[in-house]
This record gives sequence, structure tokens and C-alpha cells, in this order.
Amino acid sequence: MPLIDRNPRYAWRRPAAVGQAAAEEAPVVILGGGLVGLTLALDLARRGVVSVLLDDDDTVSVGSRAICWAKRTLEIMGRLGLGRRFLEKGITWNTGRVYVGEEEAYAFNLLPEQGHEYPAFVNLQQYYVEAWLVAACEATGRVDLRWRNKVTAVENRPDGALLSVETPDGPYRLHAAWLLACDGARSLVREQLGLPFLGQVFRDRFLIADIVMQAPFPAERRFWFDPPFHPGQSVLLHKQPDDVWRIDFQLGPDADPEEEKRPEKVRARVAQMLGPKVRFELDWVSVYTFRCRRLERFRHGRILFLGDAAHQVSPFGARGGNGGVQDADNLGWKLAALLAGEAREALIDSYDAERIPAAEENILNSARSTDFITPKNAAARAWRDAVLALSARYPLARPLVNSGRLSRPALLRGSPLSTPGGEETPLPPGAPAIDAPVLDRGRPDWLLRHLNGPAEQGAFTLLALAGEGAPPPAVPDGLARVVVGETETTGALFDHSGLVARRWGLAPGEAVLLRPDQHVAARFRHPDPAAIAAARARALGRAA
Repeated sequence: MPLIDRNPRYAWRRPAAVGQAAAEEAPVVILGGGLVGLTLALDLARRGVVSVLLDDDDTVSVGSRAICWAKRTLEIMGRLGLGRRFLEKGITWNTGRVYVGEEEAYAFNLLPEQGHEYPAFVNLQQYYVEAWLVAACEATGRVDLRWRNKVTAVENRPDGALLSVETPDGPYRLHAAWLLACDGARSLVREQLGLPFLGQVFRDRFLIADIVMQAPFPAERRFWFDPPFHPGQSVLLHKQPDDVWRIDFQLGPDADPEEEKRPEKVRARVAQMLGPKVRFELDWVSVYTFRCRRLERFRHGRILFLGDAAHQVSPFGARGGNGGVQDADNLGWKLAALLAGEAREALIDSYDAERIPAAEENILNSARSTDFITPKNAAARAWRDAVLALSARYPLARPLVNSGRLSRPALLRGSPLSTPGGEETPLPPGAPAIDAPVLDRGRPDWLLRHLNGPAEQGAFTLLALAGEGAPPPAVPDGLARVVVGETETTGALFDHSGLVARRWGLAPGEAVLLRPDQHVAARFRHPDPAAIAAARARALGRAA
């Protein structure tokens, strides 16, 4: 049986508002039960926020969809309680290989340094991730998951959004104080608000084939330019769990999608690549074109756009799903702080200020990758082919090869929430926290596991490095503190390898204030409670 037939089906439950004249009221409504919407719902729930999640389907994604989960996403999922499941089920990889024709041009290692809980990437089908997120949301008791609830109209109002919803038992209306649009590339909310995209649409078509086979290929990213089994085009191969392999074939702009999806045609392409002796089964097939574009603004009053509803990129570089998860990670704590009365509504404006530059970076890298993989004219192809030829002999040429600049965490440079100072350090304000091994009362552990402040304290954390003669600083009320010691006796956690001090650029007595999304809010060489409190207030949008 094809794996896609084993998707879970979720029960439809009749909303109480069906048939009622008055609109139902909800503080937070999330539209879209895919990767981004579910991640956001779980993040909010773990911060004590109740939400209604609407989806017009009753299952998770069909087909592998996003499969490459970057280290930053794995760390976010770790905070949501799901990180270890990725490691247990997924395919871990750090190495990529680039081929020109049949010959390997070079290989690269995305995580050459040891001492991290999570690898550079884990390959795992999106439907597994979404199913885990659904179960985790249900377990919180704070997410009202409404399957087969199709939104047909959206009215943007000063006090939120009014939704018209169709169900198998009839329509109802739902008023959301905050509407979080995670409804994908064909977003109804975006259409209803008449919001245009900025960017470009590429004409080249690509075929995704998920095949089931037992093969001795290593768990690596393998990319071919102009291979003999698919001349003049490119091919990408990734391993997934369950003996599933993902193959992306470049088809060119004139390919007929329906013709290319015919099983016999796909089997012939795959057989030409693998050879006649390799047996395989088709699991899922799709033909796609892609876009590199975004909305001008992600916030429109009380409506906010996340994931593909806000920005779209090509799949090369694994920036779509990973970027959407970072959207949810960025917005969740801010909305929770606002609803808890800790922040003013101006904090929500920082979602635009921080995530639009991140989307721009993803779009720029994605467009450059696409231009290299699919040159648009003879001159561009000649330059591309010359770079590929040089890359096999000269390492200096390899950075010019662009088979997909792989997803990286956003650095949030110039964020209005950051307190200036320490820009020359390894982790300046706005940078995401970096992991390192520590000893917790003699037991091996990982630093990032300790940097989740309690939700009831707003989840801000002060990380301090202590040493002999350099005790940890006092902290203001409502702030968690984690002390790492140079020695076993100077901190709750022991920096036995010295990697915390080196990676964070900390000397004994210094400290770093972390936001709830584990981005650096401020650094302190001589921390005192007043300065720490001021930095926290700024990170909550309460101070200039």
C-alpha cells in the first residue's frame, strides 16, 4: 500500500455556533492546519493561549512536501517537545555532494563542528511532522481543532476579523480578535483582502517523485547538473524514512504537467536514473513551478500572515517550511505576551520588522539558486557551465556553485527589540542561541534545553557565565536565570568543554538576555538588575 494512503483522518465535530444568528467570539483564530498553523497553535498553547484552528480538510499533507528540517527548526521543535522524535524517525545528514555529468565535483559538510544536540539537517516527510503536531495540540487542551471547517469570506475590522465558515452541517460566523493566516500559497485571506505579491514567478517545471526502494545510497544530499540519465537538466536526490527516496527532476518550461505525472512516464525517468536492476514503487508524484515573492507587509490590522501565505520561495535550499516555522516561533511569544498584558500592541509590529528581512533573504537566495540551476539564456548557461567545470579542480570556485543555498536561521539584525552593544561578539543582539554540551550535576546535557524560561515568567532567560571571583548577577523579578560555571562549583551547569564560553563569547561575570524564542535580546559585560530590566522592557516593545 502506498504510504500516502495511511494518512490519519480526523473527526469532524459540529461547532456550537452552527445555525446561530450571532457570531461566535474567539480571541485567536488560526486559519490553516498545516505545518505553520499547527506549529503556531502548539507554541501558543504551551504559553497558555487558547486558539481555534480551522482547516477545510480532515487530514495532514499528502506526499512528502517539505522534507529537509534545518538545525534551527529542530531546536524549535525541541522546545515544543518534539525534537527527539525527529532524530528517532528521521534521516540525519550533514554532507552534500555536487555532480557535473557523472563525475563528483566536490562535497561539503554543513556541520563540521561537533558538540550540538541536533545535526545540520534531518530528512522527514511533512505528514509525520503534522501528525505529531496535531497530537501535541490535542494533548494541551488549549487548541480547538476544527476539521472540515471551510472559511468562505473574511472581513477585516478594527477589532479583528469576521469569518464566514461552511461546515457539513451548515454555516456559521466567527469573530476573531486576532486572525493568523497560515492558509498557504493560495491564501483565501490574502485574496479577500486584495493583497498583491512582490516578486517573480519562474516558468521552469519540476517533477517530484517519491519512490520506495531499498538502495545502498548514503544519507546525503546529492545534486546533479547535466547527468547522462537526464541530459541538459538537473536532478536532486534525498533519502527519507521508510525506504522512501525523493527525486526532483528539472523538466524545463514547456513540459506538460499532466503528461509528466503519468506513472509510466515517471517510472521510465526513474529507471533511466537508477538502472534496470533497481526495483522501486511509486509513492507520490507532483509537478510544480515555483515563486520567489512576498507580501509588502505581513501585518494588516489584527490579521497576520505566516508561511506561504506571506512569502513563497523555490524548494532549493529548504527555506519554505523552515522559514514558516521561524515565522510561528517569532510571532507566538509576542502574541502571548500581548494577551497576558505584558506588552503593548506595538510589539506585534516587530513581527514585520523582523520577519520581512528574513523573508527577503530567503527570496534572494532562492532566486539566485533558481537562476543558477535554470539559466535563462546562452550567456548565463555558459557562465554556469564554466563555474561547474572549475569547481571540480579549484576549491575557490565552489562558493559560486549554487545548487541551493541551504536554510539558515534569521539573525534579526537591527531589530527594534534588541539593546545595542556586543555586535562584535559571536552572538550579537538578534542572533539565535547556539547549543553546546554541558554537565548538569555530572550528567551530560545540552545548553539549549535549559534556556526555556517558565511561561508564567514570560519565558525570558538570563544566561550568565560564572567563575572564581565572578559570581552570577542578580536578576529582576519575573526573569529566569541559568548559570553556567567555568568550574564544577561555580554554576548550576558546568562548561566542561569550554564551548559555552567560546561560542557565546562570554567571560566570567558576563551575561546574555534571551527572548522566549531564544534570540539574543541584549548582552552585558557588567550586568545589573536595572539594565537587565530595561533590556527586557525594550524586548517587549515597552521602551525605545
